[in-house]
Amino acid sequence: TEEIQDKQAKWNGIPLLLQKLYENSHPNSDFSQCQSILKEISPLLSMEAMAFVTEERKSAQESTFPNTYTFDLFGGVDVSDVVTCCSCLFLFSFVQTEGVTKRLAERNDFVLFLFTLMTNKKTFLQTATLIEDILGVKKEMIQLEDIPSLSSLVSSFDQQQLANFCRILAVTISELDTGSDDKHTLLAKNAQQKKNLGPSRAEINQATLLNIPGFIERLCKLATRKVSETAGASSFLQELEEWYTWLDNALVIDALMRVADEETEQSSTESSDESGLANTSTRNQLPQSMKIMHEIMYKLEVLYVLCVLLMGRQRNQVHKMIAEFRLIPGLNNLFDKLIWRKHSASALVLHGHNQNCDCSPDITLKIQFLRLLQSFSDHHENKYLLLNSQELNELSAISLKANIPEVEAVVNTDRNLVCDGKRGLLTRLLQVMKKEPAESSFRFWQARAVESFLRGATSYADQMFLLKRGLLEHILYCIVDSECKSRDVLQSYFDLLGELMKFNIDAFKRFNKYINTDEKFQIFLNQINSSLVDSNMLVRCITLSLDRFESQSDIKVAEVLSECRLLSYMSQMSMRMSFLFRLINIIHVQTLTQENVSCLNTSLVILMLARRKDKLPFYLRTLQEMEYTKKYPGFILNNFHSLLRFWQQHYLNKDKDSTCLENSSCISFSYWKETVSILLSPDRTSPCAIVSYIDEAYMDIDREFTEE
Repeated sequence: TEEIQDKQAKWNGIPLLLQKLYENSHPNSDFSQCQSILKEISPLLSMEAMAFVTEERKSAQESTFPNTYTFDLFGGVDVSDVVTCCSCLFLFSFVQTEGVTKRLAERNDFVLFLFTLMTNKKTFLQTATLIEDILGVKKEMIQLEDIPSLSSLVSSFDQQQLANFCRILAVTISELDTGSDDKHTLLAKNAQQKKNLGPSRAEINQATLLNIPGFIERLCKLATRKVSETAGASSFLQELEEWYTWLDNALVIDALMRVADEETEQSSTESSDESGLANTSTRNQLPQSMKIMHEIMYKLEVLYVLCVLLMGRQRNQVHKMIAEFRLIPGLNNLFDKLIWRKHSASALVLHGHNQNCDCSPDITLKIQFLRLLQSFSDHHENKYLLLNSQELNELSAISLKANIPEVEAVVNTDRNLVCDGKRGLLTRLLQVMKKEPAESSFRFWQARAVESFLRGATSYADQMFLLKRGLLEHILYCIVDSECKSRDVLQSYFDLLGELMKFNIDAFKRFNKYINTDEKFQIFLNQINSSLVDSNMLVRCITLSLDRFESQSDIKVAEVLSECRLLSYMSQMSMRMSFLFRLINIIHVQTLTQENVSCLNTSLVILMLARRKDKLPFYLRTLQEMEYTKKYPGFILNNFHSLLRFWQQHYLNKDKDSTCLENSSCISFSYWKETVSILLSPDRTSPCAIVSYIDEAYMDIDREFTEE
């Protein structure tokens, strides 16, 4: 009867096989029986898995994949806790029938159990892929500390397995995506932080990884190991193109399984750290381009994990470790031959993609490398490891010539840990940055990486080091001569230009030499005014620099002040008031994000400098007059009052680090707080209180903050 029902329903015997599998999967059962049963089930699922690949992952439906549907319907997922079911589950999850992966993800004990299967080299790739798929849909992140014998598990991995394991780790140490930072308002983020008082699971997982002995050292070795290059440049490009075609159409799973099997056979004779890509016979049969592309993919995963750890709570600990393990000098040695090697754009186009697509491993590696440099340099004294010994000596010489104290971090930098060779990593980056095509997607990331080197307390020596290498002229060429249109790239250039020029009279002199006509200057102003959200950090830099220069009695400074178009422009009260009015007008409490909150701080800088000169009442009165001129009495000042109330809630939080505000402005945080308090005073007789300039009829300052 069961056979007749099975035939009519076209179940292909799957229910009966699952029943046998269940009966033989209990403790003390003969697992060889399980293996033979799985050999019967596996082809039924693997054919559908391959159909799924060749049909470019169209949505899986019962009619399209009947065997997979039947497998799930009769409890195949629940039976599959047995070790030998890993291959079957891998193929099953690959099809991703609706709800199956989610059901697996709900079983936390099963997910943790899967990690124990990674000790089996024959099923490592399948297990890793299955875990990655499950974690991708899991609502609540697992805790790595719950994985049985995690340290032993990680230490058992060879370098290739560790790189693949990083794909899983990337999910566990990254904060769950609740929306883009740009779209997620600070109001919503602050409310969420109040709910989550303790560290997040991602942060706990980061700490767990750092406690694994030798983990960071092995990642640094993986990130910096070299690739043997036996193929010439021309044959490499040809092979690369052929390999992409093969990868796009072949049944890749079988090839990967073959590589894994051969590695298992060699595991007894190779140490875990030395078993690399070029050691197995299978790999030697593959194109050289595939070996290099594998290495690129591995480095991608490793660099991502290191980047996340560098931005986490244990940042200083991570910094110390990756400096000790010479990550930066190692990446410097790989820069020309692997990270930024010459390539033909056409060779990097995947099937189904166009030449402007950023999906290729080569391009992704470059971006991940630049993100790592940005995280590494940002507000940390280890940034000087990006230089070599000669370049560090150059910084010292710049300080000596300018008769200013040498930067303490430069003096304290361990020369044994810096870059070697003719050029350090920062200099190499500047070289490729200046050669980058106008339409390149790398321009944004390159500018961000260099800007992070300048962030923190303003260093004249750091600025001059970059100015001497033509960075300012390059940025101005991109903004003015090529008339860059990309908003992201423009913002990164404006931010970099602001850090490069801040308080530096030589930079303003160079600016005036390059922007030497009214036409060029007008183009520059048009770019600034096209989006103040993008350019406000530069506006802040010019305002702060002008204020400092005006207080100096140096002849050279006075000369530049009188000649520089940019400083003369900003010295006009009407221009400063125009910027202030627009900066306040383009932001509101409900729309404040990490990206545009800088507009609020720039407007505060303008008013703090006015307060220093006892001109705060004049500025507030002028804002009031501008409101009436625009036929919107009370609109700007009510909005500004609300913004400052939010500023107090946001920046006076005990977890907030105020050093960034101090470093960017050279104004003490106490002066920031005092100025905001004075502006928010409820005393309508105070000449420095905002409420004194809002007529009673237009007063609207007590509204509660909501996201509506």
